[in-house]
Amino acid sequence: MSGLDSAGFAAVGEVAAVDACTEDEQLTGLFSMVEEHLGLPFTTVVVGVGVTVDGIDLSLDGRIVAVCSYGGVRQSVGILDLPLPGPVPGGTRWIEAYRHWAG
Repeated sequence: MSGLDSAGFAAVGEVAAVDACTEDEQLTGLFSMVEEHLGLPFTTVVVGVGVTVDGIDLSLDGRIVAVCSYGGVRQSVGILDLPLPGPVPGGTRWIEAYRHWAG
């Protein structure tokens, strides 16, 4: 993906959460970095259907989700569950930093 190891992803995550005191603030920092840096829109396949990922959001249960659309229907998919296309869009290192942070 980006050539970072576990320590590298931890360092990237620390950059996103540098001023954060609580887990909610850390999540918000990581969300901001994913939202800012992920190359949108991009297409991928979710349960056999080609979708366009055209946004990122925070779910009510505290997860970063990808907002996917297909034929006028929009659905949120957990960003950690989202299959990434090849080649991967720019900014996916922030998804991996979030994965590392989420444990």
